[in-house]
Amino acid sequence: MSRIRWIAAVMIFIAVFLAIPVGINAGKAAAMDTKQLIFDEAGLLGPAEQDELQAMAMEYGAKRETDIIVYTSKNTQNMDVKQMTQDFYDKHAPGYDKPHGNAVILTLDMKNREVYLAGFYKAKQLLDDSRLDKIRSKMTPNLSSGDYALAFQTYIKTSYKYMGIRPGVNPDNILFNGWFQLAVSLGIAGAIVGTMAYRLGGRVTVNRRTYEDASTSGILDQRDQYIRTTVTKRKIERNNGGKGGGSGGGGGMTRGGHSHSGSRGSF
Repeated sequence: MSRIRWIAAVMIFIAVFLAIPVGINAGKAAAMDTKQLIFDEAGLLGPAEQDELQAMAMEYGAKRETDIIVYTSKNTQNMDVKQMTQDFYDKHAPGYDKPHGNAVILTLDMKNREVYLAGFYKAKQLLDDSRLDKIRSKMTPNLSSGDYALAFQTYIKTSYKYMGIRPGVNPDNILFNGWFQLAVSLGIAGAIVGTMAYRLGGRVTVNRRTYEDASTSGILDQRDQYIRTTVTKRKIERNNGGKGGGSGGGGGMTRGGHSHSGSRGSF
């Protein structure tokens, strides 16, 4: 019995090890130097929230070698939110690898209550228009309710997650869910341990045929009866987007000549 427990412990350890996401790059140490990533010009965050988001953006951005930036503005000049994002990139020259390098920017226009996401260089490839649309849709409910810190956390974590998945693949596929991977790994380990325990305990040779008299057993009667067929029709409603769901915008080119992906919406 102790041998079975030892085998089970080893298999569970292996399963947990396999379930841990691999391929996370620790990033360059130089990128951990102080760099402003949270630009809260609209004053939506408290000092503690800014510090927490700054640390989160630094940590997750280093692992993907991409600056993950939040920029909020009261937009007193009433500029277009997409143009604001492009001008911000040209002016501040963010980039993990170099000035005007890998970066993803969230711009919040509080005057017109619009949000725009843009991915530059590496982020443009890994966070295309479609993926940015998904990120925006996940954070919009929190923006609408005024929970800006939580919305920005969602943006940072989801951007990090999506950038770890190769382009052309649905990043929300359940196969990329960590808990699902853990459950599958534990299931495989359990099946292996169960098989080993079964073999160690010997085979069971008693079955239903052991006590069955074939000469007196059999089917007495068989009957199929057709009742009726029922067809139900149901109208499928089209999804025209939810609250704060103004979508689109796409990518573009900054005045400085930097191409980017993009997603635009209201909240």
